[in-house]
Amino acid sequence: MQSTDWAPEHSDALRQYLAKGMSYSEIADAINAKFKTAYSRSAAIGRATRMGLGGHARSEDGPRPPLSAKPPLLRILRERYTAEFMRPMPILERTETVKLRCVEIDPRHLFLVALERGDCRYPYGGDTDGEAITFCGHPRREGSSYCAPHFHLTRGPGTASERAAGTISLRLVEVA
Repeated sequence: MQSTDWAPEHSDALRQYLAKGMSYSEIADAINAKFKTAYSRSAAIGRATRMGLGGHARSEDGPRPPLSAKPPLLRILRERYTAEFMRPMPILERTETVKLRCVEIDPRHLFLVALERGDCRYPYGGDTDGEAITFCGHPRREGSSYCAPHFHLTRGPGTASERAAGTISLRLVEVA
């Protein structure tokens, strides 16, 4: 394989042959015959592009797309269904953390060892190091670990499988 650095005389020959209107295949063959090299058509195109002489030129006789052509459907579909990890991440400003609480209920703030079998297990506290974690302690909703207000606070829209796939969204009820 030939080195990517072209000798100055090879670049000059490329420039001359382009001025004569030769194709890149013909240019590569002529340079290879003259200098005993092994440049390919793609190498000639790449070198011409790096020299600022233009890359692969479209022949004037070839078909051209109409000026009012619509973008291909595949491109539109790619833009619409781009994977989440490929989309640019929004730049968010840092804001002060807001403490949330559920306004429908005043928690009993029970410790884990004090909870009974049917008590709500919605946690409070533990946001900072050393802060104790307490629990709501009100009677829980059937089939749940939480009382009715906390159950609805922790559920987002959609089916159970959709909620399991995404993050839990909490709605802001009141700022404490």
